[in-house]
Amino acid sequence: MAALTEHRVVMVPAVLAELLSDHQLPQNTKKSLVALVLLPISDGYWQRAGELRARLRAKGLRALLADTLIAQCCIDANVHFITRDHDFKRFRSSQLKLVS
Repeated sequence: MAALTEHRVVMVPAVLAELLSDHQLPQNTKKSLVALVLLPISDGYWQRAGELRARLRAKGLRALLADTLIAQCCIDANVHFITRDHDFKRFRSSQLKLVS
C-alpha cells in the first residue's frame, strides 16, 4: 500500500482498459485506477510488440495480443510487472521483469 501512496505504482494503458471494461467496477475503484500514472507508449512500441509476439510464437508459445502489449510496455519502461497471471511467465525470456 505504501507504494501506492508514494506514487511508485504505475499503470500499463492496456491493463487500465481491461480493468475499466468491468461494467460492475465500483466508482471509487474506477476513480483510483484512473488516478494512477500511465506508462508512456514510446515510438516503435507497436513494432516491438509485434516482433516480441512473433518470437514467442516461433518458440511454440501462446502469446495473446493483450498480454504481449502489456509485456512490451513494461519492457520499454524497464519496470517490474506485478501480476498473479501465470501466463506472463512465458515473457521472462524477453526481458520482462515479472513479480508474481
